[in-house]
Amino acid sequence: MITVRSFRTVALIEATSFLALLVASAIKNTGGSELGVKVLGPIHGLLFIAYITMTLILRPTEGWSTKTTMLIALGAVVPFGGYVVDRWLSKTAAERPA
Repeated sequence: MITVRSFRTVALIEATSFLALLVASAIKNTGGSELGVKVLGPIHGLLFIAYITMTLILRPTEGWSTKTTMLIALGAVVPFGGYVVDRWLSKTAAERPA
């Protein structure tokens, strides 16, 4: 079962892998090694797919509007976006009645 908690974990890992991939790309493009991109590219790709899939699976159970779902999905393509999504989900979870 996919939970918001597991999604938050994937969001944080995906955001971190994205930042690492950006650093690896900068190293590659300044004449450095391609190894970082070759390793991190597929890892980040799988995490991105997991993030988007989990977003779509959680949408109906969490009652996210189309706008909210699109903003959460945008978090996967904007640097630091996954961290913002995690923080927002944490805050909304804390505001929910038990």
